[in-house]
Amino acid sequence: MVGQVNKSNQQPSVLTNTQQQKVDLKRDNANTQAAQTPSPKATSDSVSLTPQAKQLKSLQEKAQQSSGFDSNKVAELKKAITEGNYQIDSEKLAKNLADFEFNVYG
Repeated sequence: MVGQVNKSNQQPSVLTNTQQQKVDLKRDNANTQAAQTPSPKATSDSVSLTPQAKQLKSLQEKAQQSSGFDSNKVAELKKAITEGNYQIDSEKLAKNLADFEFNVYG
């Protein structure tokens, strides 16, 4: 009787394991098919730049290509200072300083 009890207890667990294996196999097959199925094509995205962004990009490129100062003007100023021909217009200088401070500080 003990042998019969043990045999009857083992069979449901074997069936349960077999059923579980079938479920696992079906799930693995479904995952494999899903991985092999080509995904639908994504719609293409587009970006459009505003005229201001295009202008800013153009100005950035110009600024990167420029040297930052006018070397010819610097050479002329050095020559004028060396020769003693450079004259400062004090009224123009004062006006430019005042305009600058007004623009910066309000």
